[in-house]
Parts: sequence; C-alpha cells; structure tokens
Amino acid sequence: MDALSPLLFYPVYRDYLWGGDRIPREFNRALPPGRYAESWEVSARAEAMSVVSEGPHTGRTLADLVAAYGVELLGTRVGPDRFPLLIKLIDARETLSVQVHPNNENAHRTGGEPKTEMWYVLDAAPDACVYAGLQAGVTPDRLRAALRDNTVEDLLVRLPVKPHDAIFVPGGRVHAIGAGCLLLECQQNSNTTYRLYDWGRVDAEGKSRELHIEPALRVINWNEPPPELATPRALPSSGPNACWEIVRCPFFRVRRYEMKTSETWPADPGSFRVLFVAEGSATLSTASGEVEMARGRTCLVPAACSELALRPGPKGAALMVMDVPPA
Repeated sequence: MDALSPLLFYPVYRDYLWGGDRIPREFNRALPPGRYAESWEVSARAEAMSVVSEGPHTGRTLADLVAAYGVELLGTRVGPDRFPLLIKLIDARETLSVQVHPNNENAHRTGGEPKTEMWYVLDAAPDACVYAGLQAGVTPDRLRAALRDNTVEDLLVRLPVKPHDAIFVPGGRVHAIGAGCLLLECQQNSNTTYRLYDWGRVDAEGKSRELHIEPALRVINWNEPPPELATPRALPSSGPNACWEIVRCPFFRVRRYEMKTSETWPADPGSFRVLFVAEGSATLSTASGEVEMARGRTCLVPAACSELALRPGPKGAALMVMDVPPA
C-alpha cells in the first residue's frame, strides 16, 4: 500500500440559486462560465465526494482512503472510520436563506445530522453582513408570526463583516450569510439544513424552495447569549511568522498562520490537518511528498505524515489550518 502523503482533491461545485462566479475568478480556476455558489474542497459526503487529483492516489475517493487507512489518515483524536469535517468555499451573490442546523444534543428530535460550523471572511462587499442568532426575547410564537408577516429580518442579529472576520455558528443558532460575502467554511460532516425563510425568492421556473419550519423550530436554541464575531487569540511564536487561533470547539479548530519565512511543524498523529492558502503561495513538504500551493488551493495532510516543512512564496503566505483539537 502506498504511503500517505499530502492529498489534493478536485473541488466539487454546487450551483445554488444565490451563488455567483467569484470562486473561479478569485482563485484562478479554469472553469466554464456558470454559477459556482459553493466549492466543496474536502468532503466525504456521498452526494459530493472528494476525489484525489494528483499523486499516487489519483482517482481514489476520500471515503476509500479513510476505509483503507483509518487512523493513519484521520488521527488518534478522531477515530478510525469517518472523516469528521466538511470544508467549503461559499460565494454569496445574494443573501442565503434564513436557516438552522441541529446540534449534537437535539439532532435526535428531527432525525438529522448535527452541524456546527464557522465562517472565515475571505472578502466582502463594503456593506456586507451576516445574520447570526435571534434578538433577545424572541419566542417560537413571535418567530412564527414574523414568518407569516415577512418580518423575519427584524428578529435577526445583523453583524457587519469585513475580510479576516470570523463567525462561530453552533448548531441551533438561526443564521444567514449576507450578499457580497466570500467565505471559507469549516463544519461538521453534515448536510442537514432546515430552511425557515427564503426572502420570497423563486427559481428559474418560478417555484419557491421548500421550507422546513416545524423541524427548524424543534432544534433552535432559544436561550443562547447574543452572538458576536469571533475574537482571534494570538499564539506564541519564536520568529517572524505569526499565528492566531480563530475558532476552537470540540469538533474543529481553525488557525491562521501568516508566514514570511520557512518553518517546520512537528508531526501530529492526533489529527489530520487541512490547509487552505488564503493569500500568497507556499510549498508544503513531508518525507513522502511535496505540494505546490497557489492562493485558493486546499490540501489534506494525513495524521501519519512526518513533520511538515512550509516555505512561503515570494509574497509570503497566509494559511488557514483546520483540524480536530485535543480535548
């Protein structure tokens, strides 16, 4: 069996009606004209499975590699048989629906999969915002009335956003991504979404999208504190490179590394690492392989890989690193 080396995948694109074409334009991807609302960068979902694009495992699916390698790919903190995350790029040309996902405590109420997520703002229009959470005191009856009266926006917490902002969205929190946002999303491996409100939007055939009001009401967290943007935490650094922990929860950790000089990271058998180049470019090297990464490229580093040497390009590199944290 071939040794595991850093893995690159073909993105899987989704053409939801609110999406635009910024993903291919921003990241220099050779794609035909069209709507690219989301790019699923690392996915073990059957409906949008990642397939290796380069190297000795070309053509194999992520699910196949997980089955073959288990903990060697996933890490000892993760478990042997399921890739736990889904990594996406999202281009919101229009505002997404108002929606909610279940969490680990209430998913059994509706038979869905729990989904906690975070958004990192790669770019945003000057007036861009996200909606995250309900205003204090909103009750199920008040939300039902607002859904009937088309006044839901008045009940949502609106957060203006700019590049480098981040938002944590635990399962149970009502939310919507506003128009003009280009985001990196890290989430639990789930595709359960309950749509509450879709702004009166219809598709090309004049049809409204399905709403899921009753299951949504059963999984909303009605007592959470007012949401805020995430506050990055600076991590210790021994040189000119800098690192911030953006979000940390039991399901994932997201860090941002700003690299000016080469650096070596120790192996981490506890978890795989997903790297996304937000700015600049970088070369990633392990004992089993080397990967050239331009801006907008995503790489999965298996847990069994040796120490990781990173060399930024001439303009430096900003890397988003996603993994499963220690307890």
